[in-house]
This record gives sequence, C-alpha cells and structure tokens, in this order.
Amino acid sequence: MATYSGRCACGKVSYQASSAPYRMVNCHCRDCQRASGSGYAALSAFHKDSIVVSGEIRYYRSTSDRGMAIDRGFCPNCGNPVAIRPQAQPDAFYIFAATLDDPALHKPTANIWTKSAQPWDHMDPALPRLATTTPPAPSR
Repeated sequence: MATYSGRCACGKVSYQASSAPYRMVNCHCRDCQRASGSGYAALSAFHKDSIVVSGEIRYYRSTSDRGMAIDRGFCPNCGNPVAIRPQAQPDAFYIFAATLDDPALHKPTANIWTKSAQPWDHMDPALPRLATTTPPAPSR
C-alpha cells in the first residue's frame, strides 16, 4: 500500500493514514474555493479512525452548500488548510491532497459541486462532473 502521510507548510501539523482513502475528488464549492485560494480543493477522504494527527489542528465551522455544518481545519501556526470534517459524514476525515508528502497519490474520480465552478477553471474532461456531490461513503 502507498503511504498516505503529509503535513502543513511549517510542519507543526502532520498526519499518517493506516489505510488508503475511500474517495478522492476535486470539490468546486465556494467554501472549498475560498479555503484553497483556488478554483477547487483536491480532497482525499479517509475513515477518521485510520488517521493519526500530530500537532494541533484548529477548526472553524461553516455551512456547506448542502446546508450542513462542516469543520475546516488548518494549522494555527502557518494557516495551511489541512483537513475537513463534514458533520453529515461523522466517520469521514478529508485531507487537502496538496498536503500529502506525495501529492501524486491523489487520483480524483470526479469533480463535485461543479455548479459553482469558475469559468477559468479547466477540469479534466475524463472525470465525471457532478453538479452537487456524491453520496456519503458507507460506514465500515
């Protein structure tokens, strides 16, 4: 199995996964655009019990485009976005793929929330484009 580990820009927050992600997507919702400072957030979803985090992640709560609470985590030292905990998926822990030690491990299977995509953001034509989102992964 590939090693899914990563860290924030300053290294004060790091994580290690004991299993592979169950979903990899590029999310184009407005919250992800703001959090990433880009057209989308590349996100890898893990079962939260498979992730061990070292250091402090500070979270702020916002409301997702679905109207659900979502906790967005960042390093309080460097401000780097690291993780997302969607309240609609209590067993999920999403990491920003760019924080992976090997970001090439992120192999998105879909672009989600494309109804919010920016016209200047050119998506991979080989990936499905979903206007909103995919259903939550089944519990283990």
